[in-house]
Amino acid sequence: MRVVTFILLALLLLLQYPLWLGKGGWLKVWDLDRQVEAQKQLNQKTQTRNAALDAEVRDLKQGTEAIEERARSELGMVKQGETFFQIIGAPALLAASAPPAPNPDKPQEAP
Repeated sequence: MRVVTFILLALLLLLQYPLWLGKGGWLKVWDLDRQVEAQKQLNQKTQTRNAALDAEVRDLKQGTEAIEERARSELGMVKQGETFFQIIGAPALLAASAPPAPNPDKPQEAP
């Protein structure tokens, strides 16, 4: 009786091997499914980026506001008849005029 049990167990294991470890087994399917999900996420990011670029291209082709904005920010251009003011050292002046921040480690003195 034991011999028959071992033979049936061996047959069961031989039948299970292709299911789990074979060419089209579950492990391969799980790995491919993981790869498909990763590719879907990458595709979604790429589609979002492409949509933003497409909107920017359409805006540059149709409107003048985007071209003006780029000319001002990237090239430093100014419209004809417009006066350009540049404020130098504003962050340093603001930092100097602000009261010093209290130090939490140092006890406060009474006035």
